[in-house]
Amino acid sequence: MKSQAAYFNGLFSAGSKSNNQPPHQATNPFFAMVRKEVADQVHSWRFIILAGLILLTFLGSMYVSLTNISKAVSNINDPDRLYLYLKLLTTTDGSLPPFHIFIGFLGPLLGISLGFDAINSEQSGGTLIRLMAQPVYRDSVINAKFVASLIVITTLFLSLNLLMIGGGLIITGVSMEPSELMRILCFVILSVIYVSFWLNLSILLSVKFRQPATSALTAIAIWIFFTVFYQIIVNVIIKAFLPSPDVLSQDQLVAYNRIILTFLRFVPSQLYTDATTTLLMPSVRSLGPLTMEQMAGAIPSPLSVRESLLVVWPQVSGLIAATVVCFALSYYLFMRREIRT
Repeated sequence: MKSQAAYFNGLFSAGSKSNNQPPHQATNPFFAMVRKEVADQVHSWRFIILAGLILLTFLGSMYVSLTNISKAVSNINDPDRLYLYLKLLTTTDGSLPPFHIFIGFLGPLLGISLGFDAINSEQSGGTLIRLMAQPVYRDSVINAKFVASLIVITTLFLSLNLLMIGGGLIITGVSMEPSELMRILCFVILSVIYVSFWLNLSILLSVKFRQPATSALTAIAIWIFFTVFYQIIVNVIIKAFLPSPDVLSQDQLVAYNRIILTFLRFVPSQLYTDATTTLLMPSVRSLGPLTMEQMAGAIPSPLSVRESLLVVWPQVSGLIAATVVCFALSYYLFMRREIRT
């Protein structure tokens, strides 16, 4: 927050309006807090830096996609070649990863930066106890923190994808199919859910720890563990308890790979990558290994939006469940927390 006075001026002005207006026209303190939190986050340097970094990666990915889009749509062996706008999000020449890969890496940093000091900075600064002295419900505080950050994240991702759609219309002149629009909207919603998980995790750590530096370092340590070390640990454990893949039959090899994928899907970034790959590439039919008998007679053709959503529903439901659990824990701890000390 910029200052204590600026924060409480919005709440006090909301209260003064409610005294002069009828009850149905009174300003709700919750919405006053949401507006103030959105303004503070948008004007904060950490959000400006991360949003600028995401914008730069988006522009770089779009440039690579546009320079290679003609090769992608002319490849007759690619069943997704007719989905021009999905190709803008997935086409690459190897110099830069696609945009959804960047979001899988930078999204956690964005969520952590928006929530690691949501509560403990208020308490260490003395604004939380003053806020609770006003006619404001305690749960409105943490709800406003989450809703304001959610508004900022949704606006950012929706704006980037609308920019991609508008740029594609201007440069190529090709109209968008309704199925492409639905897939891009699903991609935006999924990206918001993914970043919201890390946002709620950082808010939970902000409630748990009293120092913002501690909550920030803990959240970054969790992110690094899942990004770098978790896959190494899983591979070491699997190789220690299971035989080498070189001596396995085809069915045993499929089961071996499924075990590894099952453990890797405890990582939120893996769930997000699987879901976005399926949504942005309609020809993807399965997220696990398939045997030759399962592939026999299969015709490579794109799936409908409904069928792709059915394929990725376990991943989407897992991300939603993890997000809800983190928010519920932070809500529970905050409602029972002593704020007078």
